[in-house]
Amino acid sequence: MQNIENIELHFLTLDDYNELKNAMIEAYATMPNSYWKEAHIKSLIEKFPEGQVCIKINDELAGCALSIIVGSKEFDGKHTYRDITGNYTFDTHKPDGEVLYGIDVFIKSEFRGLRLGRRLYDYRKELAEKLNLRGIAFGGRIPNYHKYSDELTPKEYIEKVKRKEIHDPVLNFQISNDFHPSKILKGYLEGDEASNEFAVLLEWKNIYYEKETETATTKKKIVRLGLIQWQMRLYKDLEELMQQAEYFIDAVSAYRSDFALFPEFFNAPLMADNNHLPEAEAIRELANYTPEIVERFSKLAISYNINVITGSFPEVKDGLLYNVGYLCKRDGSTERYEKLHVTPDEARVWGLQGGSEIRTFDTDCGRIGVLICYDSEFPELSRLLADEGMVILFVPFLTDTQNGFSRVRHCAQARAIENECYVAIAGSVGNLPKVHNMDIQFAQSMVFTPCDFSFPANGIKAETTTNTEMILIADVDIDLLRELNQFGSVRNLKDRRKDIYEIRRTPKA
Repeated sequence: MQNIENIELHFLTLDDYNELKNAMIEAYATMPNSYWKEAHIKSLIEKFPEGQVCIKINDELAGCALSIIVGSKEFDGKHTYRDITGNYTFDTHKPDGEVLYGIDVFIKSEFRGLRLGRRLYDYRKELAEKLNLRGIAFGGRIPNYHKYSDELTPKEYIEKVKRKEIHDPVLNFQISNDFHPSKILKGYLEGDEASNEFAVLLEWKNIYYEKETETATTKKKIVRLGLIQWQMRLYKDLEELMQQAEYFIDAVSAYRSDFALFPEFFNAPLMADNNHLPEAEAIRELANYTPEIVERFSKLAISYNINVITGSFPEVKDGLLYNVGYLCKRDGSTERYEKLHVTPDEARVWGLQGGSEIRTFDTDCGRIGVLICYDSEFPELSRLLADEGMVILFVPFLTDTQNGFSRVRHCAQARAIENECYVAIAGSVGNLPKVHNMDIQFAQSMVFTPCDFSFPANGIKAETTTNTEMILIADVDIDLLRELNQFGSVRNLKDRRKDIYEIRRTPKA
């Protein structure tokens, strides 16, 4: 191989045609007359110049990639190469289509081994992202299939290639570049005897694709979280407690946070006036404040332009006592979540009942989930939320000892790793000597991430000082989660063996 002085990627022009023709004749030596005529290249360049690129080494054409844009319907069903190209006219190209369709890609034999094909595919991926296309598709040849066609069906052949039992130079290369076989195409390319005229529809999904909407809102990619590590102290009334809550919302919104997360039972100081009552009666008295607190939080969410996760409070429903919280969105809407698992102490002392609804919530920052304290220690719950597209899990908690905190802290971090999401936990600190069953609190609020190259090595994005009243502000990048899901060192969600186990909801009685 000659010494390489420079490698450059260029848009294809008609001046390159003679070199292109000779390169194609060499690349497709087993398929006579399978090179594009000059009129074809001219048509492609005129219709979609960005889709036609070549690689030059020392100013010599070394490889080329040709493509068009098509609508989803064009390739979802069975089709041939002649169909997808409009009988080689490329009239099937639709600038407003959703999919980049690969027409051709090749590398001259003398330049193979330099990973030039990967450069061309990387360009296509970047182009699909730039044009906000749903993905890339093309019919991939299986040139070694003719050697096994007497004993293997195309499906069996593909499975053996995927298991590395058979080497197919084209299919192996496509799979290594993140393209996934989705369908077998019969009679795809006329004259492709090496593949017995079979091809594999290969697809790559653009994880950044966003379907166009008619609304003016957009989903944020960088989301700022504001965590409130709340100091338990006595308040003379609800007004004073809400003044403190507004102070913290004001503080985190001043940093343009998208979410404010309060701890579980942060309003417990209001039980002090009923400390003379049995604990079960005192907490039911506390539940009387819940409707007004939710209404005030909803107004604060609107006025401070922030989504407020209210932590949790007691709430009586049909005579039963539950631990619930509300997501107060900045658009004025509110949604409710419940604690499903109550601790033995909560059941014994307060008579709390476990809720029954587990769900995700759509926000202007993506889909989120909320698990109250003890619920974070049950991995099935967060996995159900992850399957619904959750990108951030919020865990408001209340723990009295370091042992209890450690259970929440370590389980929450595990949830971030196994579900490829961010997890934010916020708790209360200090003590309440005048409230039974709420004597002491231990907390450290934190934001956890998955553990991979794009994230902190220890999986901790940010953390507060232990047992100190403060706020924590942290930015999380949603796009990094999408990249992790597709290209992570490990892929916990994708690699689950759904063929041998599953997690599912129990139908309601």
